[in-house]
Amino acid sequence: MSGLTGREGSFHGLNNRRYGTDLVAGVTPGKGGQDVEGVPVFDTVHRAVEEAGGQHRDGFRAPPLRAATRSSRRPTPASTW
Repeated sequence: MSGLTGREGSFHGLNNRRYGTDLVAGVTPGKGGQDVEGVPVFDTVHRAVEEAGGQHRDGFRAPPLRAATRSSRRPTPASTW
């Protein structure tokens, strides 16, 4: 999981693990070698997959970055499906 060492990433990642998700690694550039409640953290996704395995990547971005990358297109309301 990208961003596991941050506030939001650790909150959601560890909650997902508590609900049964197999959380095998975290990725945060510059923080490789750490762990978050027993989950190893790597500097790159490539290194995490190489050493810990896994088949899916999830990530959390800080709110200022999330707003900057958000699409200008508005989602279609569910009532129009």
